[in-house]
Amino acid sequence: MSSSCDAILKALKECLLNSDCVQKQGHLPSECLKQHSNELPEQCQLLRKSTFECKRNMLDMRTRFRGNTVGMDAEKLRQQKIPAPPAES
Repeated sequence: MSSSCDAILKALKECLLNSDCVQKQGHLPSECLKQHSNELPEQCQLLRKSTFECKRNMLDMRTRFRGNTVGMDAEKLRQQKIPAPPAES
């Protein structure tokens, strides 16, 4: 898979691992996605949809030339969350 969807996939994995479905009920993250998706928090459901959109846009010829905006937006958000290293004086 392209690196443009990596940020969304990482966020989805983290969200699934922190969800009640995995933590309290003891299901595997893959089981939560397939069988218990309606029990997931809203953030995980939105990340799941964004992951689908990102993968679909990779196959769409119109977006292949323009770039995968779904994945690029996620990468920008990830970079904003990472604090810049302190400057040495």
